[in-house]
Amino acid sequence: MFDIGLQELVLIFVIALLVFGPKNLPQLGRSMGRAMREFRRASDEFRSTIETNLQMNEPDPPPAVPVTETAPAAAPSPLAQAEALPDTVLDPLAPADGTGAPEPPPGEAYLAQRGGRLFHGRDCGWARKIPEAERVYFKRVSEARDAGFMTCPSCEPWEPA
Repeated sequence: MFDIGLQELVLIFVIALLVFGPKNLPQLGRSMGRAMREFRRASDEFRSTIETNLQMNEPDPPPAVPVTETAPAAAPSPLAQAEALPDTVLDPLAPADGTGAPEPPPGEAYLAQRGGRLFHGRDCGWARKIPEAERVYFKRVSEARDAGFMTCPSCEPWEPA
């Protein structure tokens, strides 16, 4: 940082001794040490606060799919499970019985895209097009509006009173 050699340190020490005197020099050194320690503690606290806030904005991990087994038999291999699935791609928001409206997955009822302007309900068709890594979830409409998002014109999310 500073290329200060031994000669420069001796010169600074002599000037400090002449200016402050031999009685005040230890007290000055102590106060400088305390100030540096407080500065280091404050900078570490600031750094940890920033890191915590950055981790808060990271996307949540996707929810785990619950696995139910009827008997404690040996689990089939992944290859056998893949062969048992139909050739069609399953939509996670599609209804299980094939009728009615899709049930929203558990969790927050509203979502928006990072850097976007609109927020959607979980069952909105536009919500499915937002990649999971770019989603921001909200529990209430007021939270989404406070974050600066506007309602989606196609799904018009609202909250029952």
